[in-house]
Formats: sequence, structure tokens, C-alpha cells
Amino acid sequence: MDLGRLSSPALNPVRELLVDRLVELCADEEAAVKALKLPASARHYVQAGRTLRTAPTLAAWELYNGVLYDRLGLGDLPDGEQVFIASPLWGLLRPSDRVPPYRMPMSTRFPGLDTLAKLWRPAVTEVLGARNELIVDLRSGTYAQVWGPKDRGVAVRVFKEDADGGRTVITHMAKATRGEVARALLAGGARPESAADLADFLAGQGWKVELSEPATRSKPWQLDIVSA
Repeated sequence: MDLGRLSSPALNPVRELLVDRLVELCADEEAAVKALKLPASARHYVQAGRTLRTAPTLAAWELYNGVLYDRLGLGDLPDGEQVFIASPLWGLLRPSDRVPPYRMPMSTRFPGLDTLAKLWRPAVTEVLGARNELIVDLRSGTYAQVWGPKDRGVAVRVFKEDADGGRTVITHMAKATRGEVARALLAGGARPESAADLADFLAGQGWKVELSEPATRSKPWQLDIVSA
């Protein structure tokens, strides 16, 4: 594949490094299975890793799946300049960027290299740090370690509230809710300029939301979505 065709070319040096390391790792099937934490049903990703540079590509919106992407449904939404997909191998992708199938969790470690979060941090900061608009951060914790939008961002959490008012963090359905939030924003053409604008928009869509100011300028706003 031609990395020059991907968006955010500032990420290409790290992309090249990680592609080389992943191809090298997958030359040894058992080592790759262990390092990539692959179950028996996913061993085919070792072969995908070996042929990463020559394999057919898919648009990122076709490649990524799971409950968040299912609820988001990028295929029938505009690509635009609003969406970044966080990736352990590619750093950031636009939905229309074309990449081959692969498997490489954020926890993957390569000999002689730092963690993926630290490897990606300078390049991702260069790409996202110059953006001045509000950033709605729907990433999970492992991806949030790469870069934080500080007080220009809003981190979204999802809680379930019981009849007595107690709250618990939910994981699987939190991803579904984050996907629905992203879809509502994109489908509605919403471009909130502040955290308060975002909270008002989501409340208007029927969600129960609570907004908290950041403790310091280095922290994002916190928007909690509460479901019964």
C-alpha cells in the first residue's frame, strides 16, 4: 500500500516504522499470536500482517467494526473534516482512508521500542494540537493516553443509574452510546463551539447529560450521559 495516499502525512514516519515491525513480527506465527494476543479464531491476522504492504485495502469506515462503529454507521454519513479514527497502527485515519485488514492492539510491544502511546504522542500532537475547534473525545482510555485535547475537548462518559440514584460505569453499552452521540452530531450537521453547546444539543436529542468544568486547563471538560 502507498502510505502517501493516507491523510495526515505527518504520521507517516511512525506508520512506516510500525508496519515494518508488524510484518517482521508476523514472520514467526507463534511469536505473533502471543504478542498480538490473538485467539485461535483470529490466527488469520498473522498472514494479514505478513502481507500488509501488498494486501487489498478497504475504506476505514468499512474496516472498523464493533458496537461503537455499528451505532455510528459511517458508511452513510459525510466524511468531512470532523471525524478522526484512532488506530494503533496508523495513528489517525479519516473514514475514507484505505488500509488493509490488520490486528494490533494498543498494548502491543515491540523490542527496543517505547509503548505505542508514547510512540504516537509527538506526531498525533502535531496533527491535532493545531486544531482550534471543540474536540468531542469518544476514545477509550488506552487511546486517550496518546494525546489529550486539554480544555478544548470534551470527554464523554456513560453511566447507568439505578432506582436509588446509584451509578455504575457501563462498558459495552458505553461504546454503543458513544457511537450514537457521534452519529447524532454528524447526521444533524452539529458543530458545537463549546462544551455547553454540546451538552445543550445532546439534551435536545433526549439524553440526560451532566457537564463538569475541567479542574485545570490541561484537562478536558467532562460530559456524563446517564441512562436508567
